[in-house]
Amino acid sequence: MPEVMFAGPDGRLEGRYHHAKQSNAPVALVLHPHPLHGGTMNNRVVHALYTRFQNMGFSTLRFNFRGVGRSQGRYDGGIGEISDAAAALDFLQAVNPNASMLWVAGYSFGSYVGMQLLMRRPEIGGFVSIAAPASHYDFGFLAPCPCSGLILHGADDELVPEASVRKLVDKLNTQRGIKIDYRVQEGAGHVFTAEQTERVAAAAEDHVHTMLNRARMAMAAD
Repeated sequence: MPEVMFAGPDGRLEGRYHHAKQSNAPVALVLHPHPLHGGTMNNRVVHALYTRFQNMGFSTLRFNFRGVGRSQGRYDGGIGEISDAAAALDFLQAVNPNASMLWVAGYSFGSYVGMQLLMRRPEIGGFVSIAAPASHYDFGFLAPCPCSGLILHGADDELVPEASVRKLVDKLNTQRGIKIDYRVQEGAGHVFTAEQTERVAAAAEDHVHTMLNRARMAMAAD
């Protein structure tokens, strides 16, 4: 996992990057939880998602938001962090100019940032949102949601009630052409155990494989 430093809007950002061997491999950006609550790119769920995307043949990047680890700058209430994610996407696209597809994945605060990025970058073709903080942030900006994706939540999440996420999913699924793959993990809270994390990563891999296969079939039919 080569260490990379790339330019962000408020200084250099620290990341870990895996470059796929295939020249037109899909790419994935993985975003970590809240910087003020211990979130880093080394978070268990973030690392597991990064590894799964890597194993699926993606060029994959995880990085620290501003003010975390060796990333420069200071926490900016989410606004600057969205700009950080956009800079990370710029880096990914610069080193993968022929990428066949682009995905964004995030956990907790990272899923909020990822969904914001989704609205700003139409080239993103899929997303994975884990423990989306639907009761803490207004996700009304997803109108319309630009693409389908996976939303996974713990049934016993003590910080973000599952009902608030289900309400968001139901709203998104009414949008034309959008299908949210919603999965609830029984017995899981907001912070996942090692065993639960593996199930989260497996669910993400299952969803991504399904979407990639669907895309390949659509291309073959053309």
